[in-house]
Amino acid sequence: MKKITTINSGVIPLMRDNIDTDQIIPKQFLKNILKSGYGRNLFYDWRYKSTSKEANPDFILNKPEYKQAQILVTGENFGCGSSREHAVWALKDYGFQVVIAGSYSDIFYMNSTKNGLLAIELPKKDRTILASIPAKEKIIVDLPRQQVRYEKYQFDFSINPLWKHKFINGLDDIAITMNYAKKIETYEKKIPNFN
Repeated sequence: MKKITTINSGVIPLMRDNIDTDQIIPKQFLKNILKSGYGRNLFYDWRYKSTSKEANPDFILNKPEYKQAQILVTGENFGCGSSREHAVWALKDYGFQVVIAGSYSDIFYMNSTKNGLLAIELPKKDRTILASIPAKEKIIVDLPRQQVRYEKYQFDFSINPLWKHKFINGLDDIAITMNYAKKIETYEKKIPNFN
């Protein structure tokens, strides 16, 4: 998992509530068994015209000034719906490192922590300020200090200390387990062999 400490990036505002996992990555794109290749179909039904499948120029992800942004600012209950981990994979594959929402579906939030997508909760008043930032401007997400900063604004956020440790050190669950490899080996040597 890639380490996340400080992200300095533009913001893509998508201020809709209840964006579900089927809107994030529709079911017809779930056939891939890898974690890559999903980004091109992120928000597919909004990004492309239903008749011609051409890019919808009115959708924010298709606007050139937002192409390099790594932070998505959105509404309440983000990632609701089915438990597909592909939704997080699609956001990551597109290039997002951080999502800032009012709240998350529990399963989506846990999938984010396990796949290196930093999911931050901020109140609507703070997100409204972030969503109004011009496309060329950047904000700072400072995980060690648990802050989102832009000019005179500073928004503090909470995160479980274990997840914070995992993000800062680039550790997934397997990497954490492997830190205990010697202890595991020692324990296994003590187990009687009944063969």
